[in-house]
Amino acid sequence: MPFNELITPARCALALVDFQPAMFQGVQSHDRKLIMDNARILARAARLFDVPVVLTTVAKDSFSGPFMPEVTDGVFPGHPVIDRTSINAWLNDDFRRAVAATGRRRIVIAGLWTGACVNFPTLDMLREGYEVIVVTDACGDTSAEAHERAVQRMIQAGAIPMTALQFVFELQQDWARSGTYEGVMDILRDLTPYGIQVRFSKWALGEHASEAG
Repeated sequence: MPFNELITPARCALALVDFQPAMFQGVQSHDRKLIMDNARILARAARLFDVPVVLTTVAKDSFSGPFMPEVTDGVFPGHPVIDRTSINAWLNDDFRRAVAATGRRRIVIAGLWTGACVNFPTLDMLREGYEVIVVTDACGDTSAEAHERAVQRMIQAGAIPMTALQFVFELQQDWARSGTYEGVMDILRDLTPYGIQVRFSKWALGEHASEAG
């Protein structure tokens, strides 16, 4: 994928990997609440823009616990969650079939931990000819170095780094797109510091205040 080619709702899918209690416990590279918020940003944006989503867990019942309910219950109730034994999701037939079923060759991925459960399927998808974008601020690992080395390795292999808000803004593109404007603003209000500015602008300028003009 050219570095200057933006994502669009019609051409990408989102894979969220192993946002589970046991995995969060090991994260030392980032503030865990920030990762949770960024995962929610991705999920809510995907739902708003009708981006296909694949959710997966590892050893849900025997070790790691359920996928974070803020996503499964709060954003995608009833959506299937693929449980695996493999660290590498790409070794799981159901995961591979779910990715293929999206019909998209550009996969945006985030998860825990960066060096394993994100890195491994990313490298395999790149080898399979997928374009992979890694949302680095919605990933975490056991140390800052573990996270950074994994991100470097994925970039060197051909993946493209992105942040959670980049995902939102590239999907929106123009504040005049009224069909998704309020949904994007709701995400910003609920989950980002910019939400403070949004609330202030509504207070100061009235409910008509809008970036769309």
